[in-house]
Amino acid sequence: MKIKIGTRSSRLALWQAYYIQDLLKAAEVESELVLIETKGDQILDRSLSKIGSKGVFTQELEDQLRAGTIDIAVHSAKDLQSSLPNDLAIIAFTERERVNDVLVSHDKSLSLTGGREFVVGTSSTRRVAMLKHFCPHITTVDMRGNLQTRLRKLEEGHCDALLLAYAGVHRMEYDDMIAEYLPTQDFTPAVGQGSVAIEAAASLPIDKLNAVRQLTNHAPTEACLKAERAFLRRLEGGCSIPVFGLATLQDETLTLTGGVVSLDGQELLREQFSGPLADAEQIGHDLAESLLAKGGDEILRAVRQNL
Repeated sequence: MKIKIGTRSSRLALWQAYYIQDLLKAAEVESELVLIETKGDQILDRSLSKIGSKGVFTQELEDQLRAGTIDIAVHSAKDLQSSLPNDLAIIAFTERERVNDVLVSHDKSLSLTGGREFVVGTSSTRRVAMLKHFCPHITTVDMRGNLQTRLRKLEEGHCDALLLAYAGVHRMEYDDMIAEYLPTQDFTPAVGQGSVAIEAAASLPIDKLNAVRQLTNHAPTEACLKAERAFLRRLEGGCSIPVFGLATLQDETLTLTGGVVSLDGQELLREQFSGPLADAEQIGHDLAESLLAKGGDEILRAVRQNL
């Protein structure tokens, strides 16, 4: 058996692909990497919201899955659109890394809550909206590109700090540049943040599917992300929509915190639902329905009109 792994070619994407390759190698399953460039990698002069969120980092990999030139595609789970076509499926989620957003800078004295005015680079509408809500004294600039490109722009003075996911910063070994860990009770992360997702076509041979799933899937993380993705799917969210969600497990109880924030940061809705682990996706759906009924539908309508 040989598994062909499709991946983007950024350093972080390759880290993720090598991570999956190592998990397979531990059970003596042979694999090879196939590098694929996506629209999100090619278009760097526009924000993600202007490109269109659906499949911006995944479409080209999914085309190769359908063609059979790769067996699996490796993604950051937070980059995956909330709904997949019937001929594709996520077959595994790896164990989740720490989920926090972090402030990255050479100036370790910087803090979002200190009242000091400075400029933060980010390409995330969620992070921009949350900064406007919690830290209106902070100025943001759009910051596209892979992690190394963003760090170069930081060095060049385009901003004073970057707002990033801890997982990517840690995996690229830039921990010494973390000035602040943002609390998840305020800055709740994007759905899926911290996990690597493995996608496959329905036509993938069952022996390959079973091997990949057995060797890479982390069941507790999978349950949490099923709840989060069901929440995002009901809200029809994507990576350019300022929706956030984080599920946690305590014994057999799953707790999901999720919400939506307006682009100007003026309105933020957040709720928390809990229930049995077996009801993960229903919990996500019910939380979304509750938020929509309490004004989330109006916030999302305004967001989509203005992106």
